Amino acid sequence: MSRDPETDLPGSAVLPGTLSTALRDELIAFRRDIHMHPELGNQEFRTTAALKARLERAGLRPRVLATGTGLMCDIGVRDDIGLRDTSGVRDRDRDRDRDMDRDRNRDGGQDRPGDGPLTGETPLLALRADLDALPIPDTKTGVPYRSTVPDRAHACGHDVHTTAVLGAGLVLAGLHRQGLLPRPVRLIFQPAEEVLPGGATDAIESGVLRGVGKIIGVHCDPKVDAGVIGLRPGPITSACDRLEISLDGPGGHTARPHLTTDLVMAAAKVVSDVPALLSRRVDARSGLSVTWGRIEAGHACNVIPQHAELSGTVRCLDLPSWHAAPDLVHAAVDEIAQLYGAKSEVTYVRGVPPVVNDPVVTELLREAQTARRGVYSVEDTEQSLGGEDFSWYLEQVPGAMARLGVRTPGDGAQRDLHRGDFDVDEYAIEVGVELFTAAALLDVPRS
Repeated sequence: MSRDPETDLPGSAVLPGTLSTALRDELIAFRRDIHMHPELGNQEFRTTAALKARLERAGLRPRVLATGTGLMCDIGVRDDIGLRDTSGVRDRDRDRDRDMDRDRNRDGGQDRPGDGPLTGETPLLALRADLDALPIPDTKTGVPYRSTVPDRAHACGHDVHTTAVLGAGLVLAGLHRQGLLPRPVRLIFQPAEEVLPGGATDAIESGVLRGVGKIIGVHCDPKVDAGVIGLRPGPITSACDRLEISLDGPGGHTARPHLTTDLVMAAAKVVSDVPALLSRRVDARSGLSVTWGRIEAGHACNVIPQHAELSGTVRCLDLPSWHAAPDLVHAAVDEIAQLYGAKSEVTYVRGVPPVVNDPVVTELLREAQTARRGVYSVEDTEQSLGGEDFSWYLEQVPGAMARLGVRTPGDGAQRDLHRGDFDVDEYAIEVGVELFTAAALLDVPRS
């Protein structure tokens, strides 16, 4: 398709909130610093302290989450709820929130963290970032910001997400001082995205969604050029759960399998028949599938074992199937095991649901990116099979996640996520900041 130079331009309404050269350079330096000092989930103390110090220098009042890492910070809210540091008051605040929730339930209200404004304010627009790194070595060469921590690396782009939200907060704080911010905004810096079932659940329990009306975020995509974002209304990631199965029988001699439970045969049938059975119990479009990663049974070629173990993952593409998956998997395993006389025990470990982008919020991101960089800076994206705990927020409030392009245009190297050589084109930081600020400026509350 040929490009029309008249339409491949930012929108006619010129928005404030672009990055200055000085702030751009500062943010790149900030990203490189936390890239050099990666921290695992729930251990992000240095990163949290750096964010808190920079936000306080900007005149804001960030609040460290009750988990001890991660923080939240409100901009443009008259009341300082959600802004103060929680040191010494976390237990009191948690008790107060629990009492408020109990009272609301008794009065017939819904127990949703995102229910309405806190103090008569307009519901907040939340910008979310994740802080944690991965337990893998950084194998990059030729860059001055390689990880200084052995077997730790920011190989999923969380340092970029964090820096983009920080930058957006600094810009929006300045706009608020000028009277140019049309709605209040909350910055959420969440710990432990990589730790199942995800640090988002702890952040929600800490109150990050109280008063929030919608939430947006980005995730680095090394298959998309820097300067471009990928959008998709509806599911954009998949659910992923963990499955552990134990099978037991009396054991016996391989010469007489008819006198006992052939546990190896039973395990083999669970492996082959459970996925087949599930495929006939859900809509094929749900993509519900079981894939095995480990099978273990027996120690001798002529002994039918008494115990077998299987483990794997359960993935699906839509939310209804994810909610139904545990019962379906339990029933299928028990049915096959009983058919072959084996006793079964299923441990189903919840991971994360799919991220299901709200169409209205997705359109807000499209409008924001188009206003900044033109219509060709947005592309449609596919649903991935990866998981993201941003989905937990969307169980509570409407929101959307964009794929943030981080590939240098023309670079043919493969630097996929969760690889030790993963790196980004740092222009993506500017793109992320200005996407967030444009969304905040365009999301004008209805009167």
